[in-house]
Amino acid sequence: MDITLKNKYDSIIFDLDGTLWDSSANVVLAWQGAKEQVDYIKEDFTQPMIHSITGMTYKAIFETLLPYLTNEQREDFKAIASKKELEILYEKGGELYPGLEEALQYLADKYKLFIVSNCQSGYIEVFFKISGLEHYFIGHQCYGTKNMPKADNIRDIITGHNLSAPIYIGDTMGDYNAATKAGVPFIFADYGFGVVEEDQVATISKLSELVEIL
Repeated sequence: MDITLKNKYDSIIFDLDGTLWDSSANVVLAWQGAKEQVDYIKEDFTQPMIHSITGMTYKAIFETLLPYLTNEQREDFKAIASKKELEILYEKGGELYPGLEEALQYLADKYKLFIVSNCQSGYIEVFFKISGLEHYFIGHQCYGTKNMPKADNIRDIITGHNLSAPIYIGDTMGDYNAATKAGVPFIFADYGFGVVEEDQVATISKLSELVEIL
């Protein structure tokens, strides 16, 4: 790559889904299993469907995918799906993107590393358990902890860890918008689930490229 961002930042905050791993195949299994426990879901869940809502909060996901449900039904299914998802992922995990540990090993020697995701409580912990990569990260925050938007959770990490020059890495416009709102520069991971054509400071097509530019 012809761009270098070396010595510009003190920390890196990562998105999770579409950036560090892809758990969508097993999320489909989980939500299909949750569907079997109720009688009011019309459609089957698919990977393209999961990809289309990656990065949304859990609340927004089911408002988008299941708009015909009552609020009570949606909250009921959200609770069932969340529990089933964590159970399935704890057993089967997700697909780590190639070169992840090698990139983290390099970056952790130079930067403080964090995760901020719009996932439910317990999801990042499952990622850590399955991947064995928790020791590379100093902290993490998710929507499920405080029900705060991603921009607020990014700010929470920055304030809580006294970061002076963080950068955020994600794969969707939602990630870009959250980082921008938090006042943090953004690197777009184009191997994920979204498209970003704004003013990101860099675009990567594989995790190993972070070693080259950071």
